[in-house]
Amino acid sequence: MAEEEAGPDALSVREVQQLVRRKDELEAQIKACYAVLEGQKGVGMNEPLVDAEGYPRADVDVYQVRAARHNIICLQNDHKALMLQVEKALHQLHAREKEKQAKDEAEAQAEAMNQNQSLPQPFARVNAVTPGSPASISGLQVDDEIIEFGSVDTHNFQTLQNIATVVQHSEGKPLSVTVIRGGKKLHLGLTPKHWAGKGLLGCNILPLQR
Repeated sequence: MAEEEAGPDALSVREVQQLVRRKDELEAQIKACYAVLEGQKGVGMNEPLVDAEGYPRADVDVYQVRAARHNIICLQNDHKALMLQVEKALHQLHAREKEKQAKDEAEAQAEAMNQNQSLPQPFARVNAVTPGSPASISGLQVDDEIIEFGSVDTHNFQTLQNIATVVQHSEGKPLSVTVIRGGKKLHLGLTPKHWAGKGLLGCNILPLQR
């Protein structure tokens, strides 16, 4: 588990949430103590509790005010210490999340590299597709790298004449074409046929040097 991997001093998300709840409780208690002071003629933390002659003020509950002031000081000290804990814990969680993200990205890159290595070597590339042509209708796009074109593949491809021969013998019949696009294999169905433009495909294919 990530909590164990992070080391004995690291706090879990649940423990951080408990700290935050404790912080909220302290803040509510501090607010309640200030409300007590406000209820005693609005005295704050520093107003004198004796009158001009040095006697305890008769208009306020001196004991209650002193208790509230003492509690506020203690609670604020606890709150300050707790905030340091929360800050440290959040920093740890952020660092662990960043570490996990970097690990995930590294694994994703390694997986992508493995996938690229497992892809067959393309033998040709599409460098032009005319809109409305059979090639365009099939979904073929510029920069698609061809690994299979009907019966022609990486192993038996020699020249573009191989593709031309397959196209001539497949007029009106669907051909299975496999390309690499964006690092992924795509299977397309291409039917060579006469259309408004030149040829039976409406695309231009260049052989790749191997």
